[in-house]
Amino acid sequence: MLMKEKEIVIRYAQCAYDELPEADRRLVDAAREATRNSLATYSGFHVGAAILMANGEIVSGANQENAAYPSGTCAERTACFYASARYPGVAMLKIAVAAWTRDHACPEATWEECFQALPISPCGACRQALLEYERMYGPIEVLLYGREGVYIFPSVGALLPFSFTEF
Repeated sequence: MLMKEKEIVIRYAQCAYDELPEADRRLVDAAREATRNSLATYSGFHVGAAILMANGEIVSGANQENAAYPSGTCAERTACFYASARYPGVAMLKIAVAAWTRDHACPEATWEECFQALPISPCGACRQALLEYERMYGPIEVLLYGREGVYIFPSVGALLPFSFTEF
């Protein structure tokens, strides 16, 4: 067999926050608001996530850091684990993620100005956790917020090519 070079293409949409449908703006707003509940004592990086459930409820979570670094958890896993515990058997339809950090060079910046200019993406562990819920219930649309725009992915699987699903 001869080695072949292949390419992975990931399609996503990009839009301004104001271009989102109102329901998606509410979900992004819930993720932004969730950053206020972040415990980011060590990194100063505040992340919030909000999940729209099939029953219409929005469940949110924030990153929680701990001096024993592996003991903390990301906003996305906080939100999806809470959603599954609070509403067992209910599908997760969408997740929005937002993050901010106060620039040490400009500590007087407003909360709004501190949000990342470009969207951040969930880490690999969060992608895997979300992918397992997606595998159970169907696609989970992903909205990643940044001041300069929102990235919209059709599913968690789009963020995790060559995912681990055979278990």
